Amino acid sequence: MKVVPCTLPDVLLIEPSVFGDERGFFFESWNRRAFSEAGVEAEFVQDNHSRSTHNVLRGLHYQIEHAQGKLVRVCAGAVFDVAVDIRRSSPTFGRWVGIELSAANRRMLWIPPGFAHGFVVVSDSAEFLYKTTDYWYPEHERTLLWNDPALAIQWPLDGPPVIATKDTAGRPLASADLYP
Repeated sequence: MKVVPCTLPDVLLIEPSVFGDERGFFFESWNRRAFSEAGVEAEFVQDNHSRSTHNVLRGLHYQIEHAQGKLVRVCAGAVFDVAVDIRRSSPTFGRWVGIELSAANRRMLWIPPGFAHGFVVVSDSAEFLYKTTDYWYPEHERTLLWNDPALAIQWPLDGPPVIATKDTAGRPLASADLYP
């Protein structure tokens, strides 16, 4: 497996070793020892799987308490995945990174606690898988405004995004609940 630090150095792009032949392919999507050696120390407690159609934008989500680290990947289709550093004490506070994850490229992204996370589907549909280091607590969930001008995220949208009500009501970075 190859691990590449992103422009936000705590966020890691993971390119697994894929073994394939005429029958198909195989790769390890999680191996505690290998990931630990690569700098990802995580104990996962929950796996999530979502399916979304083209131009669905989900996020930018985080939990103000019980912060979740996330290991994310796509098993069908493609998404543009975004992580935003919302740790006030971080030298990269308020910066974002966006990476295309797809079933074809088999890339994964490690997003540690302290980041807001979201994605937009850039294929006809996409199935998105992610492991989390803490459980979901709806009372602690927060949403950062996906189109906050202060963040200036360059979402690769093809027309207006399809967004849940809770995501349209996200708060801009300047007034959001943040990590120390």
